[in-house]
Amino acid sequence: MGVYLYVIQIILAIALIAVILVQSKGAGGLGGLFGGGGDSSGVYKTRRGVERTLFQVTIGLGIIFLLFSLLNVLLS
Repeated sequence: MGVYLYVIQIILAIALIAVILVQSKGAGGLGGLFGGGGDSSGVYKTRRGVERTLFQVTIGLGIIFLLFSLLNVLLS
């Protein structure tokens, strides 16, 4: 059963990385990754549409990854 947990954890990690990379595509270059985006309209930005869905999927995958990691540690 431990092998299955490792495989699920690897798949979740790859999916989480992919979703995070898709989110950062619209950040406006490398400066956007560190908070130096070119948009000077304000600090807070409302997420809408696909951006909001990607954000929620990222949170969900992160929580599921954490739970599988804890489960893996407890069963080891």
